[in-house]
Amino acid sequence: MTTAEGSPTTIPTSDGPMPAYLWSPPGGQGPGLLLLQEIFGVSRYIRRRGAALAEAGYVVLAPELYWRLDPDLPPLDESAPDVVDTAMARATSLDWEAAVRDGVAALADLRGRAGVHGAGVLGFCFGGGLGFNVAAVADPDCLVSYYGSALPQLLELAPRVTAPSLHHFGLADDYIEATMVQRIRDAVTAAGGLVEFHTYEGANHAFDNDDFFLHHPDASALAWERTLSFLARHLPPPT
Repeated sequence: MTTAEGSPTTIPTSDGPMPAYLWSPPGGQGPGLLLLQEIFGVSRYIRRRGAALAEAGYVVLAPELYWRLDPDLPPLDESAPDVVDTAMARATSLDWEAAVRDGVAALADLRGRAGVHGAGVLGFCFGGGLGFNVAAVADPDCLVSYYGSALPQLLELAPRVTAPSLHHFGLADDYIEATMVQRIRDAVTAAGGLVEFHTYEGANHAFDNDDFFLHHPDASALAWERTLSFLARHLPPPT
C-alpha cells in the first residue's frame, strides 16, 4: 500500500536504476502523472503534492533527479539557512541533457506500469522547466508547469510542445522578471495548441511551496484549483 510519503521504487535507465517514489490512487489504477521536483529535491512538500494528486485519482511517480550526483543525496530542508545557495549548487551541477533523458525514461516507465492509463507531466521550478523540455521530446498527454525556471532558455522548443499545457507564474518573481514572463507567455501561446497561462499578482517564485518562505497561500490555493481542473479535463481520473 502506498503511504503518504510515497513508496520507494526505481526507474530503469541506460546508466542504471534511478531512485523514485510512487503514489497510487485509492482505486489502485488511473492516469499517470510524472511529478518533477524543485531544486530542493523530492522534499516533504513534493511528497505532499504527490499524495494529494494520488488522492485525486492519479498514479504519481517522482524520480530523484539528483541521483546522478549521488543516489543517496537527501532532499534539502527548505527552511534551513542558505538552502537556496546549496540547492542552486546542486541544480547547476546536474547535466541538463542527462536530466531530460531521465525525465523521458521516467515518463516511459510510468506509462508502462500496470493500471496506468495515459500519462502527463507536472513540475515545479526546476521541474517546471524540465517538464517543458520533456514534453517537447516525449509527447505526454498534458503538461502542468509551475514557474519553470529554465523556460527563458527553452523557448525555441515551444512549437514542439503540442500537448495541452498549463503554466503558472508569479508577477513578483525574484528569479523570472515580469517582462520575461510575458515573453514566455507570447512564445508558448504563439506556438498554437491548447495553452492556459495564469499569472499571480504579488506572488514570488516557489509560491506553492508551503515549507518555503516565499509561499503565497492565496496564489497557491488558486493555482492548485486550476491545476486539478485542468487535469480533470485533459487527463481525467476514473469516476
